Amino acid sequence: MKPSLATLDGKSAVALLTSSADITLLVDNSGRILDAASGKEFSAALDVRAWVGKSWQDTVTSESQDKIAGLLKSPGGKGSRPRQVNHPVRGGTDVPIVYRTERAAASPSAPIIAIGKDLGPVSLLHQRLADAQQALEVEYARLRQADTRYRLLFQAISEAVVVVDADDSSILDINPAAVRLLGIQGRRLAGQPLAEAFSPFVARGVRQMLDTVRATGKAEILELASRSGSRSKRLTVSATLFRQESASHILLRLGAAGGESSDMDARAQQAGLQNLLERFPEAFVVTDPEGRVLAANDRFIDAAQLGTPEQARGQMLSRWLGRSAVDLRVILSNLQQHGSVRGFQTTLNGQLENELEVEVSAVAAFDRTPPSAGFVIRELRPRSVARRNEQPVPVSPSVERLTALIGRVPLKELVRESTDMIERLCIEAALELTGDNRASAAEMLGLSRQSLYLKLHRHGLGDLGSEA
Repeated sequence: MKPSLATLDGKSAVALLTSSADITLLVDNSGRILDAASGKEFSAALDVRAWVGKSWQDTVTSESQDKIAGLLKSPGGKGSRPRQVNHPVRGGTDVPIVYRTERAAASPSAPIIAIGKDLGPVSLLHQRLADAQQALEVEYARLRQADTRYRLLFQAISEAVVVVDADDSSILDINPAAVRLLGIQGRRLAGQPLAEAFSPFVARGVRQMLDTVRATGKAEILELASRSGSRSKRLTVSATLFRQESASHILLRLGAAGGESSDMDARAQQAGLQNLLERFPEAFVVTDPEGRVLAANDRFIDAAQLGTPEQARGQMLSRWLGRSAVDLRVILSNLQQHGSVRGFQTTLNGQLENELEVEVSAVAAFDRTPPSAGFVIRELRPRSVARRNEQPVPVSPSVERLTALIGRVPLKELVRESTDMIERLCIEAALELTGDNRASAAEMLGLSRQSLYLKLHRHGLGDLGSEA
């Protein structure tokens, strides 16, 4: 081989180097590029001819300049090794090239030949491999999350469920509800025959049911007896065939005989009650003991100017009901004490700042699980209609007395007297609205309890002898 290659002239040697490498550089000992050539497929990536006359280090990125110094230090020597450098591309991604250097002749002053191989395809393959691994990790995470959700649901549901292998009738999975219903606690059931979960005299019926499901692929319902010994009870078992990962399984749903129809009746009654509440002509809201909305009918959603019931669920009812949060606290306080509230007048404020005069009746079920309260909110007649139909409001004696004082006492004393009269009327109205609950009345009026007691004493209202 050596004698054959030695006979090559310079032009042939350059052609051989150019065809075997992506980039071929001729560099002097100072690192200046004397000549440069690139393969046909690679010529579009970098304009290597423009490098001629430049320093080799100036053609690479800053972190690759030390590597160029290492390539120039001992070309072809014992410590020489290929090194990867990056050539910058304006407006594009850096091009990775791995270079190997050799002396053009034995003389230390001879130029250096740098032969470069493009690592772009390798980098692309690495990137594709990394993307594929990332996609696999995401898919594995989704599968783990789906399996976790399945396990949580399978363990938490109240319905008794058993998954059976269709080939050998062994139990693949069974939830705690099925274990309790069959009365077989304390045993390892996975991998055991399904017939072991029932009394021996019904094992034949179980096998026949599974054979029928396997042969026809249709659901079967069978009434069996559990293996609870002296406390044997009848069970209803429904079997359904399904396939998963090229394997056939049978899903068993168990229930106490007669219990399924009772549950269906209860669900039907609950659905009927919910339908009636949805069609109730007045706004109806269910809250927890703190006043947070649990459910609301369409009439309330319309009055509150909301789009869907989900916009109200979880929000405080005071967001829409009452002139302030005090109104709802007064109602809830009365519900705690008396269990019901009737005819509490307040306002219902829509999401679009529409205000309605309403009357609220409420009832508490705080002793149930979960505790809740129900509110019926009835819209009052518009004020203009109400005023046309109402009789003239009689003038109170206090107003008559103030009118009689005009011209007889100074205006300053009239204003003081009017202020006292308005203060007394407001306190009386607050006590009436709160059912004589003075703490709630003080909060409604924006007073401290001590200030309210002082004003009650000054106006001679209420029995203050029992107050601390």
